[in-house]
Amino acid sequence: MRTDRSSDSIRKISITRNYIIYPEGSVLIEIGNTKVICNATVEENVPNFLKNSGKGWLTAEYSMLPCATHKRNRRDISSLKLNSRAVEIQRLIGRSLRSALDLEMLGERTINIDCDVIQADGGTRCASITGGFIALHDAISKLSRNGLITKNPIKNFVAAVSAGIVDGEICLDLAYEEDSKAEVDMNFVMNDKLDFIEIQGTAENGAFSRETMNEMMDLASEGISKIINIQKNSIGDNF
Repeated sequence: MRTDRSSDSIRKISITRNYIIYPEGSVLIEIGNTKVICNATVEENVPNFLKNSGKGWLTAEYSMLPCATHKRNRRDISSLKLNSRAVEIQRLIGRSLRSALDLEMLGERTINIDCDVIQADGGTRCASITGGFIALHDAISKLSRNGLITKNPIKNFVAAVSAGIVDGEICLDLAYEEDSKAEVDMNFVMNDKLDFIEIQGTAENGAFSRETMNEMMDLASEGISKIINIQKNSIGDNF
């Protein structure tokens, strides 16, 4: 049983915008002891499969610094390829944030979301999506200020949170110590209408019931509502 917060509580979230001066959007997001730098940069071109389509694109990259965890991990460059976990996570980030955009209104340009974990304590993919959305918003705002777009292509807010079963208890927003021993581990990506964008879930030992699944979905919805309110407070009226 948790002692530092209730089972239905999220960890403290801090969002620092304009964290790095060079990208069009830059955010340091801190969720508990997890810290991720999310940068959004804009390129005035699109992949070949979208050329002359009138549509834009969003893609993402994800990495973890060698000393972001208790034990130093090797940089991907040492093996000349991305590890499979990083590939899976960056595809999730890209899919999630593309769902927030009207790609035709974006025009033929690409937004790159780079998520670099500088300290990991569970929920790095959820933090990357949540912080990546703020960086995306700020990049879109800069395009608008510069007269490159006339309408806001962002359709809705997007955020993510984990939920799981730890020591027989359903918990929201798992820290690493909880995640590492969870009987069930799930990640939920949702928008501000509380529609689901993606659900990832695994029973680490055995199985779980539909009823339990519904309880975790309800708990995640409550958590997403709180996180999106934090996003909105960070952005203010500029949306």
